[in-house]
Amino acid sequence: MFEQLETFHPWLPAAAGIGVLVLLALLVQVLAKRVLLAGVQLVVERTRATWDDMLVDHKVFVYLARILPAMVIAIGIGLIPGLADRAVRLVHNVVTAYVVVMLMLALNAALSTANQFYETLPVSRSRPLKGFVQLLQIAVYVLGTVLVIAALLDRSPALLLTGFGAMTAILMLVFKDTILSLVASVQISGQDLVQVGDWIEMPQFGADGDVVDVQLHTVKVQNWDKTITTIPTHRLISDSFKNWRGMSESGGRRIKRAIHIDTSTIRFLSPEEEERFADFELLQAYMREKLREIREQNAGVEGDAGASARRLTNVGTFRAYAFNYLKHSPHIHRGMTLLVRQLSPGAEGLPIEIYCFTNTTEWKLYEDIQADIFDHFLAIIPSFGLKVFQLPSGSDVAGALDRAAGG
Repeated sequence: MFEQLETFHPWLPAAAGIGVLVLLALLVQVLAKRVLLAGVQLVVERTRATWDDMLVDHKVFVYLARILPAMVIAIGIGLIPGLADRAVRLVHNVVTAYVVVMLMLALNAALSTANQFYETLPVSRSRPLKGFVQLLQIAVYVLGTVLVIAALLDRSPALLLTGFGAMTAILMLVFKDTILSLVASVQISGQDLVQVGDWIEMPQFGADGDVVDVQLHTVKVQNWDKTITTIPTHRLISDSFKNWRGMSESGGRRIKRAIHIDTSTIRFLSPEEEERFADFELLQAYMREKLREIREQNAGVEGDAGASARRLTNVGTFRAYAFNYLKHSPHIHRGMTLLVRQLSPGAEGLPIEIYCFTNTTEWKLYEDIQADIFDHFLAIIPSFGLKVFQLPSGSDVAGALDRAAGG
């Protein structure tokens, strides 16, 4: 047939061969899409595994199927009569470059699939591999680019790779952030510094929230106001940050807050107050033990009202009440530190610091528990003859002036 066409025009056999080859490649493409890919989709839908669904979602099979028409052209181009060797070689080179591109895309899609499947495993929270997968994808793109250029230029890839030796300094400058991020990713993963889901604080970047993604170059933090802060991965190694994971894993969250007592209201308890506080359920054991201890210590002191006689104070009794209240609270962690202590008095009165841990780390519940505790303490403080210190307000000054004018 090709010999008969040549009698009409020398180029007709080659043109007819090219046309037949293109139609055959299109037919193979249609069969690959309608039959092969449809069959793969049907098989994937019937399996219980999830990794094959991920392969389909990332189009791994699509990229591989696109290689088949190119292979038909690569095989058939040499069978067309009348084509020059240079034309056949050029087609081979272009087809080879196309196949390399499809394989490169398929391999990177497979790496993304592997990372997505790994992230479904519990170990991925403590050992994220996304940064390493991204590094492999960069390497695949670099190697694929070299192979594509070598195929188009019809040169050995080794010649191009040897030329990279002279470009090492330039490459290190271009990929400086990538190299730093790679080293940081290894340290972060090896030392388990950051996981997805950790609450971290990094004020220098305005980050205060949950880690939502750990990549090769960046770590994404969703702040509590729902904004996203992007932190360069290598800065987690060079700069300091606070990770609240230890608090979350411990099962308790610290309360560390002080109530400032007006020092002018601190005094000894009267005998009537001692009897009244002895009836408090939370103070019965404390009052019984302290009064016995005071009687024994004051046995050798002349007169109970002597200057050296020991007596109970209202602030000390309140401190004991606060401790026992927290000790019996169902919301305070039993296995962690529990203190109600005095700090150094200052211009704002005597600080009574509450230092304890709730038995939950959930933010809302923690704030509710803390508020309920201090609501109770602030309300019951007057029962001990104490006042909370606060700076004078406008109404305080106006009341003082009214009293002075009335006096």
